[in-house]
Amino acid sequence: MIENSSSGTPAAFSLSVPFFEVGPKAFLYGRELLRLAKHADRLCDRYQVQIIFTPQYVDIPILAQETGRILVFAQHMDAIEVGRGVGSVLPEALKEAGADGVLLNHYEKRLPLDELEKAILRAGEVGLATMVCADTLDDSRTIARLHPNIIIAEPPELIGAGKRNLEAQQAIRKINTAIWDIDPNIRVLHGAGISCGQDVYDVISAGAQGTGSTSGIFLSQDPFRILEEMIQAVREAWDQNQKHMEKQV
Repeated sequence: MIENSSSGTPAAFSLSVPFFEVGPKAFLYGRELLRLAKHADRLCDRYQVQIIFTPQYVDIPILAQETGRILVFAQHMDAIEVGRGVGSVLPEALKEAGADGVLLNHYEKRLPLDELEKAILRAGEVGLATMVCADTLDDSRTIARLHPNIIIAEPPELIGAGKRNLEAQQAIRKINTAIWDIDPNIRVLHGAGISCGQDVYDVISAGAQGTGSTSGIFLSQDPFRILEEMIQAVREAWDQNQKHMEKQV
């Protein structure tokens, strides 16, 4: 649920856990992306995992219209008002196109802190949820003070290549705690270095509420198969964590 905010604070947003972000970047678009999105829609129901898609801007309307379970987030947004701004991405236009939220501060599209704060506030004004990238523990703390809806904790050296090492896995709970000490309502996704179902299982088992993938899906021989493998791994790891917690009570 996403509601408009007249006060300029971030939009009220309810995101079920566990969740998973599919980041097409510019690897897939148009009809083929819609096919994958419809597949993801079915996976949401099958495994009870919320899936977020971050498509190209031009694909937002068709994905929003032709799917019912996935959440559609834009890949970027500018903190501009209606008026001048050739080439800029207007918050109101994204909302009108059917976007549920917006990805901000990705390592390929960094924003200065003051611009990031403005973008989060503008998104809230029009009812867009915010998913903001952070690459270090200190960065996560700084961004948490801006109160986005979701923080993506991604070590940049693992994005698009490499496997998550033991140190990266052990940092998950530390990052979660640092964020939730500031704002316990923020959802936390731990990404980068996710190339198969086992990677997904390991990250969720280590304490992540969600994870996601780009190259692991879109550079694979069968994106449909690998996506289901990953979503199934989210569900299995989450359920195993819940059973472990119940035994400790």
